[in-house]
Amino acid sequence: MTLTRRAFSTGLVGSGLAGVLAAPPLAAQPGPVENVHYIRLAQPAPVTPGQIEVVEFFWYECPHCNAFEPALEAWAQRQPGDVAFRRVPVWFREEPFTAQQRLFYALESLGLLPTLHRRIYHAIHQDRTRLRNADDMVAFLTRNGVAADKFMAAFNSFSVQSKGLQARQTAAAYKIDAVPAMGVQGRYYTNGTLANAGSRQGSGSNERMLSVVDALIARVRKDAKS
Repeated sequence: MTLTRRAFSTGLVGSGLAGVLAAPPLAAQPGPVENVHYIRLAQPAPVTPGQIEVVEFFWYECPHCNAFEPALEAWAQRQPGDVAFRRVPVWFREEPFTAQQRLFYALESLGLLPTLHRRIYHAIHQDRTRLRNADDMVAFLTRNGVAADKFMAAFNSFSVQSKGLQARQTAAAYKIDAVPAMGVQGRYYTNGTLANAGSRQGSGSNERMLSVVDALIARVRKDAKS
């Protein structure tokens, strides 16, 4: 399932979301179908040459992103050297997205994402911790052994603010309007609703996105050789 921009804007977080397109089940087809299970971007997004870039677009408060994270993390650890995976926190409006983007990139700059990324999800969804402004974040991080001054220096840094703006540009290039979602090599986009099109499970599991992404990675490799 996905959390759409519209659902966020109208306060429908966690409710039933977009419908599923009519199509045969993915398992019954030779591979994912363009304009059904994924979208090809009319204008490719820029990527760093040399590897196949895969991007996950997420929001810490999205329950579907939280549920997807264990499968995504396991998938990322299995990828070969030619796949460059990265996460991009989305921005739908100023609050709370700006601060939460800066939280992500501040922790990335401090090398703390491997230990704290999952803890943030747990804090929000299991412990019901509010993480919407710098004070909330400092209180949470000091409980987890992070010095407040180091975090705030990173949080307010020019580089972290720049990365937030770059994240917005990347999401805009992929035309992101729902999370979790994934982009492949600046060319293809899918999300839980698309990936599950035609599934007997309805909107089903976001893990089906990973099968679509695997097929798109294979397509990019094949195209590079032809």
